[in-house]
Amino acid sequence: MLYKSLLPGRALTIINHIIAAEAIAPDIVRNLLNKMRSKSNRSSVPRNSSRMHFIAIVISAISSQSTNAFSPSSSSTPIKHILANTQQSKYNQHPPSHLQTFQQQQQYNHRHSFLRNLSLQSTQKESSQSNNPKYPIEPRVYPQRYTQLAYLSLLALLSDWICFSLAASPSSFEAAYPTASAANLIDIFLFTNVASCFLVTDVVARFGLGMCIKGAAAIMTLGCLLRSGLPDFSFMAANAATAVGGGDGSIDVGVVNMAHSSVSIVQAAVEVLPDPISQLVSTESLTEASRLAGLEPYPLLVLGTILVGFAQPYFQCTPPMLSATWFASDERATATATALNFNQIGIAIAFLVGGSMAKNEVGIHDYFGLITVLCGLVTLGTFVQFEEKPPSPPSYSEIEKMMRGEREPPFLESVKKLFGIPGFSIPLAAFICSISITNIVGTFIDEVLERGGITDQLGVDLAGAGFELAILLGGIIIGGYVDKTKQYKSVTLACLVATMLFVIPLGLTDHLLGNEPVLLVLALLGLGVSCGPIQPINAELAVDVTYPSDETAVESVQQVGGNLVSALMVPVAEWALNQDYEFFKQIRPLDSDIRGDVLLLFAVAAVTIVYFSSFDAPLRRTLADSEE
Repeated sequence: MLYKSLLPGRALTIINHIIAAEAIAPDIVRNLLNKMRSKSNRSSVPRNSSRMHFIAIVISAISSQSTNAFSPSSSSTPIKHILANTQQSKYNQHPPSHLQTFQQQQQYNHRHSFLRNLSLQSTQKESSQSNNPKYPIEPRVYPQRYTQLAYLSLLALLSDWICFSLAASPSSFEAAYPTASAANLIDIFLFTNVASCFLVTDVVARFGLGMCIKGAAAIMTLGCLLRSGLPDFSFMAANAATAVGGGDGSIDVGVVNMAHSSVSIVQAAVEVLPDPISQLVSTESLTEASRLAGLEPYPLLVLGTILVGFAQPYFQCTPPMLSATWFASDERATATATALNFNQIGIAIAFLVGGSMAKNEVGIHDYFGLITVLCGLVTLGTFVQFEEKPPSPPSYSEIEKMMRGEREPPFLESVKKLFGIPGFSIPLAAFICSISITNIVGTFIDEVLERGGITDQLGVDLAGAGFELAILLGGIIIGGYVDKTKQYKSVTLACLVATMLFVIPLGLTDHLLGNEPVLLVLALLGLGVSCGPIQPINAELAVDVTYPSDETAVESVQQVGGNLVSALMVPVAEWALNQDYEFFKQIRPLDSDIRGDVLLLFAVAAVTIVYFSSFDAPLRRTLADSEE
């Protein structure tokens, strides 16, 4: 045609694309041309214009330099949002559902990506003419989000299970390792955790959430292997005799030979290692019973604990980021509560399983082996099923954040920026209050229960597990309510008041009534339900008031603050544990005494209530989500 010979190559390409787009998205093309012709002082395009009339309009628009309407730099129309985010869009990866035939799909695949966007915008009602003219796409959630949450929660569970694996049987551990203590291992774990929190934000920003979670899971599995050692094949074969033998309890000869060969290979490898490493893995420092049980040397136990402590922040600091990336605005607090509080289930399992298995050297060896196997299975599933991010954002706030394309500064700069935002320090204080109280109660739970009349080990284990489960359930239930209402302040204040009241029975002894085990257990469960949800709710609140800051940086600051304050409060609480204060001496029915550690926790909750009452910062992310 004549117009083909008169136009330069770039203009001709645009013409051809628009001709193809006319049949796919006529309304959008017509509106676009109307805007182009309005700049050229021409009238609107008639609905039934001919092909040549259509071409003439485009030629005149191009001649008047209206082609800027196709440029990502245009700022006068929502189309620029589509173009500016073409590389981030998932529209051009798969043919959309409205293309029914193979020929239509082939035509779609060979069009320019801009025309594919126009086609989808017209069909799915996601353009500036759809529900929200501010955003080019609509939020969408995917079933994969539950898989993401499940793996992150399981990894958090395992990390705290490993940390507190020997909390229920410290005497058995000290008998197996006479020069060590279970408390020292926990301290090593927590200090490594704090140090790693300073790195997690920058590492996740550099490599992405998916790769970091997989890498941290692999590091945690390696740490478990160092703690438990290589699998004892002969022991495994003896326990699996029915499965691999003749079914009568006999052990297959091939399995036994494989076990002996594996042991020989390990021994030969140790002999050729350099002296510092061979001393590290030497079993000479172990007792005879520990060597016979197959326990690893204490230095390997420490090294494995350090690796697990280094990996844990990648499961503790990323739940708000996972929730923001995968979950809708009315699901985030519940998702964050689930992932953050699932580590409490790990502590509960440590009480129940560790208390029953780790009674002697052989039991400790089998216990560590069980943890390693479970950690390996979860890590394998993480590598196979855990994904980086969904095809499209789940909320308007995430869409806006994506459109801005902002890059977060390094962690230390982010910390300065966060503390400069009004309202950030208040949810941080509530988070620290909650984690400090739950950590101290969990650390001294045996003394708490013993003074309340619960002395048998099974009762202590069950009560401790119930406390941790109550934290998880409270977070899910109350977090779900906050998801629907966004009442962060009122809910947090109510939880703090309930926390302040529930800590009192843990150390209160009424001289007239004596010990009341039932009242003590009920108060412990009530404390878990009320105090536990404060952490995830205020993790979400901190992310909300600092939007669009990096969620991982926000949670890293909270974890560092919570763990450091807890570490400082533990020795103070240990001293106050033996301090009793009597009240109402002259009033016989009310005469009672209360322990100093309970007064400490009561004071922490009371001060936090006063400080949190001053919260009055805008909820920036909630406001972004409400612009629908």
